[in-house]
Amino acid sequence: MKAVEYLSLCTESGALVIADAIKKYNLKRVIVAACTPRTHEPVFHAVLRDASLPPRMLEFVNIREHCSFVHMAAKDKATQKALRLIEAALERAKLLEDVPIKEVQVTPRALVIGGGIGGLSAAVELGEQGYDVVVVEKNPTIGGRMAQLDRTFPTDDCSI
Repeated sequence: MKAVEYLSLCTESGALVIADAIKKYNLKRVIVAACTPRTHEPVFHAVLRDASLPPRMLEFVNIREHCSFVHMAAKDKATQKALRLIEAALERAKLLEDVPIKEVQVTPRALVIGGGIGGLSAAVELGEQGYDVVVVEKNPTIGGRMAQLDRTFPTDDCSI
């Protein structure tokens, strides 16, 4: 187990530090304890891919939002929480396994159940995206509740 400390992992230079550590220490898993994964996790996944490691070998600990930001008034407690989260990530990282990605042929066909306004809208959207769409409706007519209305608000148009 190796630890590398860097002030700003969520930058391009931080990604290079991780890439260098993977090569230098022949790492098989990476734990990043830093900022939000929402915006930065894809960058770290790319670093792992470039190093021929599966992206699933990344464990991310968000100590900025989960510790620093929410416990500003209790810095010692925030630090203790961050350490516990990192320890948990270390234990989880030991169990990470690669899940192979298999690409399969997909037939662009969709089944929409219900010929109400929602089902028909979904069918039109899917059709516009190139899907072959089949709509199944239990009643003899389509339109659902909309077909029971005489007029619609706010235009007062005929609903049928």
